[in-house]
Amino acid sequence: MIGARTDDPDGTRSLAGALAGHSRPGDLILLVGGLGAGKTVFAQGFAAALGVAGPVTSPTFTLVRQYRCAGTGPVRQLVHADLYRLDHLTEVADLALPELIEGEAVALVEWGDAGAPVLGESALEVALAPTESDRRRDGGAEPRTVDLAARGPAWAGRRDEIAAALRPFAADQRVRGAR
Repeated sequence: MIGARTDDPDGTRSLAGALAGHSRPGDLILLVGGLGAGKTVFAQGFAAALGVAGPVTSPTFTLVRQYRCAGTGPVRQLVHADLYRLDHLTEVADLALPELIEGEAVALVEWGDAGAPVLGESALEVALAPTESDRRRDGGAEPRTVDLAARGPAWAGRRDEIAAALRPFAADQRVRGAR
Protein backbone atom coordinates (compact mmCIF):
# COMPACT_ATOMS: atom_id res chain seq x y z
CA MET A 1 0.00 0.00 0.00
CA ILE A 2 1.16 3.53 -0.74
CA GLY A 3 0.05 6.20 1.70
CA ALA A 4 -0.34 9.81 0.63
CA ARG A 5 -1.80 13.03 1.92
CA THR A 6 -3.15 16.20 0.35
CA ASP A 7 -3.94 19.49 2.06
CA ASP A 8 -6.77 20.73 -0.15
CA PRO A 9 -8.71 19.99 -3.37
CA ASP A 10 -5.88 21.39 -5.52
CA GLY A 11 -3.47 18.98 -3.83
CA THR A 12 -5.85 16.08 -4.52
CA ARG A 13 -6.03 17.11 -8.18
CA SER A 14 -2.23 17.32 -8.34
CA LEU A 15 -1.82 13.86 -6.82
CA ALA A 16 -4.32 12.45 -9.32
CA GLY A 17 -2.46 14.15 -12.15
CA ALA A 18 0.80 12.57 -11.00
CA LEU A 19 -0.87 9.16 -11.05
CA ALA A 20 -2.48 9.77 -14.45
CA GLY A 21 0.95 10.18 -15.97
CA HIS A 22 1.62 6.53 -15.13
CA SER A 23 -1.67 5.09 -16.32
CA ARG A 24 -1.88 2.73 -19.26
CA PRO A 25 -4.66 1.71 -21.59
CA GLY A 26 -6.80 -0.95 -19.93
CA ASP A 27 -6.19 0.34 -16.39
CA LEU A 28 -9.04 0.19 -13.92
CA ILE A 29 -8.90 2.57 -10.96
CA LEU A 30 -11.45 2.16 -8.18
CA LEU A 31 -12.16 5.34 -6.22
CA VAL A 32 -13.30 4.57 -2.68
CA GLY A 33 -14.54 6.85 0.08
CA GLY A 34 -17.66 8.29 1.64
CA LEU A 35 -19.69 11.22 0.41
CA GLY A 36 -17.47 14.27 0.11
CA ALA A 37 -14.23 12.27 0.33
CA GLY A 38 -12.85 13.79 -2.87
CA LYS A 39 -13.54 11.11 -5.48
CA THR A 40 -14.78 13.54 -8.13
CA VAL A 41 -12.02 16.04 -7.32
CA PHE A 42 -9.54 13.20 -7.89
CA ALA A 43 -11.24 12.39 -11.22
CA GLN A 44 -10.95 16.06 -12.28
CA GLY A 45 -7.20 16.13 -11.68
CA PHE A 46 -6.70 12.78 -13.39
CA ALA A 47 -8.73 13.87 -16.41
CA ALA A 48 -6.94 17.21 -16.71
CA ALA A 49 -3.56 15.46 -16.73
CA LEU A 50 -4.75 13.26 -19.60
CA GLY A 51 -5.78 16.30 -21.62
CA VAL A 52 -9.55 16.11 -21.12
CA ALA A 53 -11.07 19.46 -22.07
CA GLY A 54 -14.11 20.86 -20.30
CA PRO A 55 -15.67 20.10 -16.95
CA VAL A 56 -15.55 16.66 -15.36
CA THR A 57 -18.46 15.99 -13.05
CA SER A 58 -19.61 12.88 -11.23
CA PRO A 59 -21.75 10.67 -13.48
CA THR A 60 -24.10 9.85 -10.59
CA PHE A 61 -27.24 9.87 -12.73
CA THR A 62 -25.79 8.95 -16.12
CA LEU A 63 -23.64 6.18 -14.54
CA VAL A 64 -20.89 6.40 -17.20
CA ARG A 65 -19.29 9.29 -19.05
CA GLN A 66 -16.60 8.98 -21.67
CA TYR A 67 -14.07 11.71 -22.41
CA ARG A 68 -11.58 12.03 -25.25
CA CYS A 69 -8.02 12.58 -24.01
CA ALA A 70 -5.88 15.05 -25.95
CA GLY A 71 -2.66 14.30 -24.09
CA THR A 72 0.49 12.93 -25.65
CA GLY A 73 0.43 9.59 -23.80
CA PRO A 74 -1.06 6.28 -24.89
CA VAL A 75 -4.43 6.83 -23.15
CA ARG A 76 -6.91 8.23 -25.65
CA GLN A 77 -10.15 7.88 -23.70
CA LEU A 78 -11.20 8.23 -20.07
CA VAL A 79 -14.22 6.26 -18.88
CA HIS A 80 -15.65 7.76 -15.69
CA ALA A 81 -18.28 5.69 -13.89
CA ASP A 82 -20.23 6.08 -10.66
CA LEU A 83 -21.75 3.03 -8.98
CA TYR A 84 -23.47 4.86 -6.11
CA ARG A 85 -27.01 4.31 -7.40
CA LEU A 86 -26.55 0.64 -8.32
CA ASP A 87 -27.92 -1.97 -5.93
CA HIS A 88 -26.78 -5.26 -7.46
CA LEU A 89 -23.57 -6.62 -8.95
CA THR A 90 -25.51 -7.62 -12.06
CA GLU A 91 -26.18 -3.92 -12.70
CA VAL A 92 -22.45 -3.22 -12.42
CA ALA A 93 -21.67 -6.11 -14.79
CA ASP A 94 -24.23 -4.74 -17.28
CA LEU A 95 -22.19 -1.52 -17.59
CA ALA A 96 -19.47 -3.62 -19.31
CA LEU A 97 -16.67 -1.43 -17.95
CA PRO A 98 -13.88 -3.95 -18.71
CA GLU A 99 -14.97 -3.96 -22.35
CA LEU A 100 -15.10 -0.15 -22.46
CA ILE A 101 -11.43 0.11 -21.51
CA GLU A 102 -10.13 -2.33 -24.07
CA GLY A 103 -7.89 -0.56 -26.53
CA GLU A 104 -6.77 2.94 -25.58
CA ALA A 105 -8.99 3.72 -22.54
CA VAL A 106 -8.59 3.87 -18.79
CA ALA A 107 -11.47 3.81 -16.26
CA LEU A 108 -12.06 5.68 -13.02
CA VAL A 109 -14.91 4.14 -11.02
CA GLU A 110 -16.40 6.11 -8.13
CA TRP A 111 -17.73 3.85 -5.36
CA GLY A 112 -15.61 1.21 -7.10
CA ASP A 113 -15.39 -1.03 -4.05
CA ALA A 114 -19.11 -1.81 -4.50
CA GLY A 115 -18.48 -3.32 -7.92
CA ALA A 116 -15.00 -4.75 -7.44
CA PRO A 117 -16.12 -8.41 -7.47
CA VAL A 118 -17.31 -8.16 -11.08
CA LEU A 119 -14.81 -5.65 -12.50
CA GLY A 120 -11.87 -8.00 -12.97
CA GLU A 121 -8.82 -9.13 -11.08
CA SER A 122 -6.56 -6.13 -11.77
CA ALA A 123 -7.33 -2.75 -10.29
CA LEU A 124 -5.75 0.09 -8.39
CA GLU A 125 -7.86 1.02 -5.39
CA VAL A 126 -7.59 4.66 -4.35
CA ALA A 127 -9.18 5.23 -0.94
CA LEU A 128 -9.79 8.87 -0.04
CA ALA A 129 -10.79 10.10 3.42
CA PRO A 130 -10.90 13.42 5.23
CA THR A 131 -8.41 13.78 8.06
CA GLU A 132 -10.51 15.19 10.90
CA SER A 133 -7.61 15.47 13.34
CA ASP A 134 -5.74 17.74 10.93
CA ARG A 135 -8.59 20.10 10.09
CA ARG A 136 -7.21 23.55 9.39
CA ARG A 137 -7.74 26.07 12.17
CA ASP A 138 -8.54 28.83 9.68
CA GLY A 139 -11.61 26.97 8.41
CA GLY A 140 -9.94 26.07 5.10
CA ALA A 141 -10.31 22.82 3.21
CA GLU A 142 -9.72 19.61 5.10
CA PRO A 143 -6.64 17.55 4.35
CA ARG A 144 -7.18 14.11 2.84
CA THR A 145 -5.46 10.80 3.25
CA VAL A 146 -5.11 8.86 0.04
CA ASP A 147 -4.19 5.19 0.26
CA LEU A 148 -3.42 3.28 -2.93
CA ALA A 149 -3.48 -0.50 -3.11
CA ALA A 150 -2.66 -2.39 -6.31
CA ARG A 151 -4.02 -5.83 -7.07
CA GLY A 152 -3.58 -8.12 -10.00
CA PRO A 153 -1.01 -8.49 -12.77
CA ALA A 154 -1.69 -5.16 -14.51
CA TRP A 155 -0.45 -3.24 -11.46
CA ALA A 156 2.03 -5.64 -9.87
CA GLY A 157 5.11 -4.37 -11.66
CA ARG A 158 4.30 -0.66 -11.28
CA ARG A 159 4.26 -0.27 -7.51
CA ASP A 160 7.71 1.33 -7.30
CA GLU A 161 7.02 3.59 -10.27
CA ILE A 162 3.79 4.84 -8.72
CA ALA A 163 5.37 5.23 -5.29
CA ALA A 164 8.11 7.38 -6.82
CA ALA A 165 5.59 9.57 -8.66
CA LEU A 166 3.60 10.11 -5.46
CA ARG A 167 6.59 10.64 -3.17
CA PRO A 168 5.88 14.41 -2.89
CA PHE A 169 2.52 13.45 -1.37
CA ALA A 170 3.81 10.72 0.96
CA ALA A 171 1.79 10.64 4.17
CA ASP A 172 4.81 9.84 6.31
CA GLN A 173 7.63 10.28 3.75
CA ARG A 174 7.99 6.54 3.34
CA VAL A 175 6.18 3.92 1.29
CA ARG A 176 4.48 1.30 3.40
CA GLY A 177 4.70 -2.42 2.59
CA ALA A 178 2.36 -4.10 0.13
CA ARG A 179 -0.75 -5.67 1.52
